[in-house]
Amino acid sequence: MSILSEFKTFVMRGNVVDLAVGVVIGGAFGKIVTSLVDSVIMPPIGYVTGGIDFSTWAIRLHEATEGHPEVAIKIGAFLNTVIQFIIVAFAIFLLVKGINAMQRKEKAEAPPAPKPELELLAEIRDLLKKQA
Repeated sequence: MSILSEFKTFVMRGNVVDLAVGVVIGGAFGKIVTSLVDSVIMPPIGYVTGGIDFSTWAIRLHEATEGHPEVAIKIGAFLNTVIQFIIVAFAIFLLVKGINAMQRKEKAEAPPAPKPELELLAEIRDLLKKQA
């Protein structure tokens, strides 16, 4: 089997294609959440806290000098990222919860057919009841 045909077999497996779609959609969803946090959630929080812009909130360890950039711990950027993570994690939780509920509903609607051995045993039981 050539490398090209092996690669084609690998790529055409359902899991690889599903993973690729998930990564692309996840990236787009990440941009939406970033915009939501930066543009919708953090401004009201900044307003309530007295106009603090969390995206620029930092602890400066060393001011910028000629030839050296500023050294700072960017707490606000970290806080925004934590909020984004919580939103993404909650959205994924709701998605998985919905999918699991649909799968349980499908299983409840169609009970599995009994095995042939069980059907045979039920017929024997019924015949024994008729004889007694």
